[in-house]
Amino acid sequence: MSTRGGPQWYRDLAMGVRFAFTGGREGWVRVLLTAVGVGLGVALLLLTAAVPSALSARHDRERARTDITFSDLRRPKADNTVIVANVGTTYRDKDVRGRQLEPEGPRAPLPPGVAKFPAPGEMVVSPALRKLLKSDSGKLLRERLPYRVVGTIGEPGLIGSAELAFYAGGEGLAPMITGGRVSRIDSYGDPQPSSEPLDPVLILLILVMFVVLLTPVGVFIAAAVRFGGERRDRRLAALRLVGSDSRMTRRIAAGEALAGAVVGLVFGTGFFLLGREVAGSVEVLDVSVFPSYMNPTPTLAALVALAVPAAAVLVTLLALRGVVIEPLGVVRSARPARRRLWWRLLLPLGGLAMLYPMIGQGRENGDFNQYLVIGGVILLLVGVTALLPWIVEAVVARLGSGGVAWQLAVRRLQLSSGTAARMVNGIAVAVAGAIALQMLFAGVEDDYTKVSQNDLTRAQMQVPLPSGIPLAPAAEKFERTKGVTGVSSFGEGYLGDRRTDPELSGAFTVGDCAALREVATLPTCRDGDVFALADTEYETDTKALAEPGRTLYLDPSYSDIPDPTKQITWTLPKEVKQAEPRKDMTGMYRDGFLVTPSALPAKAAPAVSGQIYLRTDASVPDVNELVRNTAADISPFADPYSWTVSERSDRFTSIRTGLFVGATCVLFLIGASLLVSQIEQLRERKKLLSALVAFGTRRRTLSLSVLWQTAIPIALGLVLASAVGITLGTVLLKMTATPVRLDWASVLSMTGIGAGVVVLVTVLSLPPLLRLMRPDGLRTE
Repeated sequence: MSTRGGPQWYRDLAMGVRFAFTGGREGWVRVLLTAVGVGLGVALLLLTAAVPSALSARHDRERARTDITFSDLRRPKADNTVIVANVGTTYRDKDVRGRQLEPEGPRAPLPPGVAKFPAPGEMVVSPALRKLLKSDSGKLLRERLPYRVVGTIGEPGLIGSAELAFYAGGEGLAPMITGGRVSRIDSYGDPQPSSEPLDPVLILLILVMFVVLLTPVGVFIAAAVRFGGERRDRRLAALRLVGSDSRMTRRIAAGEALAGAVVGLVFGTGFFLLGREVAGSVEVLDVSVFPSYMNPTPTLAALVALAVPAAAVLVTLLALRGVVIEPLGVVRSARPARRRLWWRLLLPLGGLAMLYPMIGQGRENGDFNQYLVIGGVILLLVGVTALLPWIVEAVVARLGSGGVAWQLAVRRLQLSSGTAARMVNGIAVAVAGAIALQMLFAGVEDDYTKVSQNDLTRAQMQVPLPSGIPLAPAAEKFERTKGVTGVSSFGEGYLGDRRTDPELSGAFTVGDCAALREVATLPTCRDGDVFALADTEYETDTKALAEPGRTLYLDPSYSDIPDPTKQITWTLPKEVKQAEPRKDMTGMYRDGFLVTPSALPAKAAPAVSGQIYLRTDASVPDVNELVRNTAADISPFADPYSWTVSERSDRFTSIRTGLFVGATCVLFLIGASLLVSQIEQLRERKKLLSALVAFGTRRRTLSLSVLWQTAIPIALGLVLASAVGITLGTVLLKMTATPVRLDWASVLSMTGIGAGVVVLVTVLSLPPLLRLMRPDGLRTE
């Protein structure tokens, strides 16, 4: 380019920017529509760019307040130590983080976000927990937490704005430090944070998820910068009339698009700041954050700020290549050359070629090449935007005659199939990506899901009791709890042939005859009996230990220094009966000895820990919460948990949660952008609609024609999206070495959601359509 051409570029762009802001009402409307569309996309890009920092901030907050590390280190008491006990609970499927604190000196460390230690009987709570306790829905939880609220936990002590947490005053906790729920510490924070690396399949899920969520955003931004294109091109024809050449005209058009994109950046920043504040007051799928977490890294923010205006200029220049702007008008309505198919197929084929080398790699052969994964998925999804205009053009050219509304819609699509395809591109890309992700998640879900062995027909809840809690009174309290229909209680412990480092060892289970029959087939049973169970694959010492009259040692020590608290002896009775084990409620076979209560000496109580299994009536409202209240009344360390059919990996669940949160934001963007695009299309056709009404066309007919103009491209786009999504999902499953299973329910649900968004947008666009269909729309000044 010549020296003169360089400055000319800037002058032409600057002229386009001036036209955008000085073009009267039409110019401002176009800039506003473009800015809103671009702004929504920019806001979502910035929010997405802030996700990594938000997750990192949550992780850092969690690590900074770590207090119970299950370490074997026994720290001595000092003036700078505090005893921390885990007394957390669950309330209506929400975790409530709870701690009891007992400072042991004036220099005892305070947990993050807490100004001073609460006294016994007092607690400080998170704002969300305070709100819940004051509400009617928190009545059962108030009964479970017998503390007086004296303060609020500050933001540094919480991982999210909706977290339920409390710190209560404790006393007499020192004897319980031997358990895993109580620790003595002199500082908060995990001294040796360990991060287990993600396996390759989870990394693949994360990569594909980000690409699938962000690609539709880019497509929408590209479509938004072309709002009002037809009116703009007619204005540019006037510039050709006064002497500008075609290149200068295109650069002026690019300047107009640049103005809209820059204003869109401003709007997007405002939308992002608004969304950032909203994010601090909502909870999505049990995940909440503070606004301060939502800070995109400067590099990503700068990339968005530079990429969006550059993309606006580039998209405008590419769009105008097929438009001839002459001094006497715009040659757009003439029949354009047929779109070529061959180069459009190169994009998805190129994507498949990038993914093909990783087929069969699985999780055993290292990480997947992230560049090939990102590039391949992007090419396949962008291929949807390349193929859809060709498909729409090819199909509408062959559509036959029909009613007036049908003919109006088909003729409009035949004249501007590209515009119709642009409206649909974003939704088609989003649906294709969602189908592929659903297939991938469904395919690998079994690898991260463990089917529970618990027999839910015999028990639905389990309550572990701390050592020293009498079993029989606790079982009676649960029997009196509303909604509990059956109680099976067991005492459990270990024994050996010596006080320290026994050569022979085994387990023992204490319970009445009814309870013992739940775990073994007994010949006869009465209180005072002892039974020996047959040796199992994992336990082979029972037969050797079961000598009548033999002295055994309960809870033996495995160390060089005997524990004086573990000097409990038990002499087997003269008759030890034999019993056959059967599967217990947990799906396991027990071994060792079965003991009825009176056969064990009273001094053995410290060596026995209790397990209570409950059958509950699900029709009783809040039956699980009533059980938890009973457990809290017995001991704050008794933490009941409900049994489920299966358990899923926390990491897999977190990734899936992230997908749902991101998909919710993308669907909002899809709906908002489609609505803006639809209104812009109607605005450009205002005079045409008014003319048709003035000539007697019924409004019902025009409304139906608008519906058909939306429905036909959407139907074609969803069919293409399903085909591309299934193809991509199949390739991803083959990459993970997972059998390909086509979940038609997921495919149809994703397609239905996409169609539902479009139907909603169409309904919302009807009021402005009716306002535009007035004869006075032909008036001009």
